[in-house]
Amino acid sequence: MTEVAFHFNAPDKLAYACRFARKLVRSDLRLVIAAPAPVLDTLDRMLWHMAPHDFVAHCGIDGGPELLAASPVVLLEDPRQAPHHDVLLNLGGEVPQGFGSFARLVEVVSASDEADRQGARTRWRHYAGRGYEIVRHDLVLKR
Repeated sequence: MTEVAFHFNAPDKLAYACRFARKLVRSDLRLVIAAPAPVLDTLDRMLWHMAPHDFVAHCGIDGGPELLAASPVVLLEDPRQAPHHDVLLNLGGEVPQGFGSFARLVEVVSASDEADRQGARTRWRHYAGRGYEIVRHDLVLKR
């Protein structure tokens, strides 16, 4: 069964996603980041502008089959198109389709966006109602 974790109180969800991607790549894990296209476009630019020593190799669905298979981080609107299924990071507002095929699902929740926080509560209820044990990480307490 997929391990589900919520990372709460992110001051900047996209900056957190960049750091999370860097950490997973350094741990030799593969990551799929799911979000709407405008969010993925912004995240793509942010990943390209990280410091050279923090670079995270990544691509989107338009990368072609060989690049998708080789990329440790893949940005997708639909995670069911993922070439690998280690970790799924959800930046979208809905339960991601096909999340059950991943070993881990991480939901990132804003510190200040009340609509995002309400959406996270709805997703939490969805996972809990289906028997998923949820791990809670408060990012404020980790500072």
